[in-house]
Amino acid sequence: MTKPSYDKGATDVPLIEQTIGAYFDESCARYAPREALVSRHQGVRLTYAEFRRRVDALACSLMRLGLAKGDRIAIWSQNNVEWALTQFATAKAGLILVNINPAYRRAELEYAINKVGCRAIILSPAFKTSDYIGMLVDLASELMSCAPGKLVSQRLPTLKWAIRLGADHSPGMLNFDDLLTSPSDAEMAALAAAGATLKADEPINIQFTSGTTGAPKGATLTHRNILNNGRFVGEAIRLTENDRLCIPVPLYHCFGMVMANLGSLTHGSCLVYPADSFDPLSVLQAVSEERCTTLYGVPTMFIAVLDHPDFAKFDISSLRTGIMAGSPCPTEVMKRVIDQMHMGEVTIAYGMTETSPVSTQSGVDDSIELRVSTVGRVQPHVEIKIVDAEGNIVPRGVTGEFCTRGYSVMRGYWGDVAKTAEAVDGDGWMHTGDLATMDENGYCNIVGRIKDMVIRGGENVYPREIEEFLYRHPKIRDVQVVGLPDRKYGEELCAWIIPREGEQLTEQDVRDFCKGQIAHYKVPRYIKFVDAFPMTVTGKIQKFLIRDQMKEELGLSDIKTA
Repeated sequence: MTKPSYDKGATDVPLIEQTIGAYFDESCARYAPREALVSRHQGVRLTYAEFRRRVDALACSLMRLGLAKGDRIAIWSQNNVEWALTQFATAKAGLILVNINPAYRRAELEYAINKVGCRAIILSPAFKTSDYIGMLVDLASELMSCAPGKLVSQRLPTLKWAIRLGADHSPGMLNFDDLLTSPSDAEMAALAAAGATLKADEPINIQFTSGTTGAPKGATLTHRNILNNGRFVGEAIRLTENDRLCIPVPLYHCFGMVMANLGSLTHGSCLVYPADSFDPLSVLQAVSEERCTTLYGVPTMFIAVLDHPDFAKFDISSLRTGIMAGSPCPTEVMKRVIDQMHMGEVTIAYGMTETSPVSTQSGVDDSIELRVSTVGRVQPHVEIKIVDAEGNIVPRGVTGEFCTRGYSVMRGYWGDVAKTAEAVDGDGWMHTGDLATMDENGYCNIVGRIKDMVIRGGENVYPREIEEFLYRHPKIRDVQVVGLPDRKYGEELCAWIIPREGEQLTEQDVRDFCKGQIAHYKVPRYIKFVDAFPMTVTGKIQKFLIRDQMKEELGLSDIKTA
């Protein structure tokens, strides 16, 4: 009889039951002289001892402002040292860090601050095309005429403090660097006393979901959630104090903040920020010059690095391992990373913000075939199951919804009991909305999103399967497949394709490649060649925008599908 699609992670290694602050202090003492953080674009290098000194200074300063345990403090910035300092300083003081997406604009900022009631915000002056200070002042013009900490804003009623990065001064705001002055003995004693009142299962971080199907929801995570997840992710790739992690992923997301920053802390490794945001050349330079052993990224980042015209000029032989996550990894891309980037121990991790984030991960000892075709097995202290529409566990090999339960599941969506109940059932299972299968040995594969599944003429079609097939075409660099409404079949497939540089490709070439290789109903009816896909800051493809654009272009918006 086929086993049910259920598995439970190992429990031989106990969970960390400390707060992030307590664990941080212990790690900084243990690895004091070793390099903890290198921010190449800022020219900053910190040992663990210096890292702790700056974190303690910032934590004391935040408490001096009157910010207290449980207060929410937002950070709106690109990757930099200040982000990392804020992450650990807020954790030590018991402040709940609220991650603001660097791509947010005025309306989204206003929503996020008011949704969770932020008392303070730390912000970069500007980044790329975003004038952060300008947007904040637009929302809270009272900043122009108030003293720092005295803000009374009509549109942002809970916000009192604005703390800006950089050397310039802005009306109504403090400067971040002024908060790094050495604390007094009394302030350090107050910080220690505050830390002693904190508990591992208390909220310490709020991260907003993408909000592609409505207003963003604030996933509320605890010390216990994210500290343990960062640790187990690091264990899976065998991190040690001798590893140097190149981190081009954004810190505002779990990939950077948890898997990188906390994963590194729990193993005494060194973090290397190559730039303030992803840039393939800066990644190559950082890996080569810093002799990085580990590289994190989403598939689109790895593709950009591999296809950079100067790729062959860099010595990246120091690489050993890394993690590819954030969106489904094309098999062909994984093979290139292993073959061309020396990352023989690279792993795939799967999860979501609401689960801290990782639920499954492949192992460095897994065969290449397993590492390129699955998202690995269940993580320690986590349960997983795959269920049908009625909630029944399906047999191994059968597609259903991936659910997970354990220490990693969020406390809930901030201030939204109804949405929390929709996502986490009464037994504590987080329903991910992802379609998955589990094989006889417990390895899982994500085959798509429930909402992305295409039903064409009664046949269930998973876009991921079509994408994997088209990746094999030697002239295709990247591809995304979506479903579009159709009067006859209900839905038809549409493929957006980025050709390899210098290659010519036609729609007929693509159809000829498919002919006789995949079922006729899986061959995309619509094919469009593009230069790029719409993406979030974290590199996730926004398929709904592809779908909306094509419906508009093809005049399909009036067709209703179930």
